Amino acid sequence: MVGGGVAGLSAACALAEAGFRVTVLERRGYLGGRASSYLHPGTGETIDNCQHVLFGCCTNLIGFYERVGVADKIFWDNRMTLIEPGGRRSVLAPSLLPAPLHGLPTILRSRCYSLSDKFSLVFAFTSMMMRRSTDGGRSLFSWLESHLQTQGALDRFWRLVIASALNADLDQIALPYAEKVIRELFLNSAGAGSMGMSRVPLSELYDGARTYLEARGGCVLNNQNVESAEWDDDQGQWFIRSQARETISDLLVLALPFEATAKLLPRMPANEEATLLAARLGTLHHWPICSVHLWFDREITELDHAVLLDRDIHWMYHKSRWQALRDSNSSYIELVVSASREFAELSREEALKRAMSQLAEFFPKVTQARLVKSALTKEMRATFGVPPGVDASRPGAVSPWPNCFLAGDWVATGWPSTMESAARSGHLAAEALCASLGDKRSMLVPELRPKGLMRLLG
Repeated sequence: MVGGGVAGLSAACALAEAGFRVTVLERRGYLGGRASSYLHPGTGETIDNCQHVLFGCCTNLIGFYERVGVADKIFWDNRMTLIEPGGRRSVLAPSLLPAPLHGLPTILRSRCYSLSDKFSLVFAFTSMMMRRSTDGGRSLFSWLESHLQTQGALDRFWRLVIASALNADLDQIALPYAEKVIRELFLNSAGAGSMGMSRVPLSELYDGARTYLEARGGCVLNNQNVESAEWDDDQGQWFIRSQARETISDLLVLALPFEATAKLLPRMPANEEATLLAARLGTLHHWPICSVHLWFDREITELDHAVLLDRDIHWMYHKSRWQALRDSNSSYIELVVSASREFAELSREEALKRAMSQLAEFFPKVTQARLVKSALTKEMRATFGVPPGVDASRPGAVSPWPNCFLAGDWVATGWPSTMESAARSGHLAAEALCASLGDKRSMLVPELRPKGLMRLLG
């Protein structure tokens, strides 16, 4: 297994459960890939490289957490608080009505949307509910233009909740993926939209996979930057080389980001299918996410998290409220800016100044609190883009080489760039590997079934 991110670990643990002895080679000194944490040298604090969120509909990610025994380390909440500059709040939460009506009462009561905004959102939701789009070449923005969305709905829902969730501009999101998010989070069931966040630093969360593998005869080797992989046809084995060692394996799963996969391709067996794969990888692109970490000497809000409207910063996570290692008498806040190359280009001083100024517009206590320390993280390759036509560039789990399989959030999973897509890809790769040996077991966790009235619509 090359790669110790979510995709590689989910594949490794599924294969270990199936009886394989798995060795994971990870380039970094910790696990989690882009969903990892590290000791920040400037603050002395362990921080996540970016806040990662899962939802109740992320069945494969939740299944992976359950398998390795860390599901109890997730904090769940089914409420989403939207705050306007000045502090006025609206709360979106499920009601007792059957799906897809469960979210309607709080949308209608919300103060951040005008009456025309609400009508346009209900119209859009109804349209997506009644008919699935199969046009992967159409953008979400094009669809919204034809479905009478108001400026308020565009700015305070589609550009904020959906575009920032997928970390891309509206015209850079393929319509089927936007529909997938809407159906899963807002329509299919109340539980599917519940939001989960890790109660511990991410790399500590994924260390559960290390323990799981070692208990089954496997191992995780960190600081292994794989430089080449050669297939010996006579011996039927892979020879995987890093600077530190050579690993010999009968089977190989490449669970790397697409850039790292493309970089490794010239050092793997050449063939026509590998050339086609390289061309497909060359059309994929990553988008950045920025996080501003702020430590205050007192609590600045009682909220666990919030969506911030009409400003650069989109999401506020009050991590000292749900991470036990933090000081609960102060505030450790992580602010996330999605789908913004402009913010990513700011200097550290400019980004912190802007974030502090905007945060005070939502939480006045910021002006009375003392900022103890701060950090800025820029994950320049946070998520891969899902623009119109992207499916033509997403390969399946079977690679161009013998006994080799592909995993990563960018492979063909039916999901956009999420941890769920990564976990699904790992399970798909494990399934394909087992199938190649005549074992056609199912490892992919089924998606949640629609509930209520949504059962009638599929």
